[in-house]
Amino acid sequence: MNATEQSRFKPLYTAMLRALQLQGKAEKTVDAYARAIRRSAEFFERCPDDLTAEDLQTYFAALLKSHSWSTVKLDRCGLQFFYRYVLKRPWDWTEIIKPPRSTRLPDVLTRQETLRLLGTVRKCRYRVFFVTLYSTGLRLGEGLALEVSDIDAQRLRIHVRGGKGDKDRYVPITDTLLHMLRRWWATHSHPRLIFPNPTGGPERMRQATASMDRGGVQAAMRAAVTDARIRLRIGVHSLRHCFSTHMLELGVDLRELQSILGHAHPETTARYTHLTEVTAAQARERQGKLLESFVLRWRDAA
Repeated sequence: MNATEQSRFKPLYTAMLRALQLQGKAEKTVDAYARAIRRSAEFFERCPDDLTAEDLQTYFAALLKSHSWSTVKLDRCGLQFFYRYVLKRPWDWTEIIKPPRSTRLPDVLTRQETLRLLGTVRKCRYRVFFVTLYSTGLRLGEGLALEVSDIDAQRLRIHVRGGKGDKDRYVPITDTLLHMLRRWWATHSHPRLIFPNPTGGPERMRQATASMDRGGVQAAMRAAVTDARIRLRIGVHSLRHCFSTHMLELGVDLRELQSILGHAHPETTARYTHLTEVTAAQARERQGKLLESFVLRWRDAA
């Protein structure tokens, strides 16, 4: 952008950041929406406050060639926020771009496969971390953020702070997991973190200012998947899917599971019913009863 366009863009961009903060948007949402405004400004080389419907169609068509639909949807939401709360002008995005609604189901391991996967994790810190995620259904970021004060040993629960949507919730834990976390914490005795950055060994871990690195955790999972010879698309977040599916198989109520997972809508939790072996077996059993008293008279049919 030239100097003139820059002078127009800067105050509007500042107003965008302020509006995002005033709307209480999460940090990731602020980053994504702000990035959408910067990206569109770079694409057109001018302040994106006077874009026509044709301009936006051109922009999204180009974006689709290099980015996924999830990125396109984020940019659409970011621009829509910009128009609504900064420019005070509505725009009908359905007339410009309408991302497809996908209902893809994640790959989920059986309980036996999950235990085999956890058993192949090489380093203790990653093994304990993955067992924690699988035992509680925590997201990767929620697990990394766990602090000593979040563990309620008396009530056997974890206080998850600032989860998705900046919402707190309580997640039950077992005596077995509590004992495992205590043994792990005793190896470094960090005054605050359960999973501190391991750089420098146990002595340095006690003084770490951050949790384990996300990249290192994800690399450890990829290595474990390879060692376990699992061919499905399994990542760290798959442990949350496995937890949800296996809990339903064990008879946990859907509403209780929704509370544990921190889902805002029951429909999100209900998708796991499609993944359970128990549900499939029950469906087959009921299908068999549909025609159990019906006898097809082949001679009459002919």
